[in-house]
Amino acid sequence: MGGVKKIKKFLEFGLIWYSQQMAIPFWVVGHVHLSLNVYQDIHEIIASLGLNILVAVGFFIDYKKNIN
Repeated sequence: MGGVKKIKKFLEFGLIWYSQQMAIPFWVVGHVHLSLNVYQDIHEIIASLGLNILVAVGFFIDYKKNIN
């Protein structure tokens, strides 16, 4: 049972690290991209949305850990 807990902690750490490293590129550079590009490809829209959701979830988990 300890191995599963370690894997969960590692995945949580990885998600938080990912969200902290990718927030600026996605939300600052992404806004420039959105203003210059018309999304016509559904795959591009889903990928962008999915990556931004990962960043948001990582921020939320980190926030919950730091308010305790």
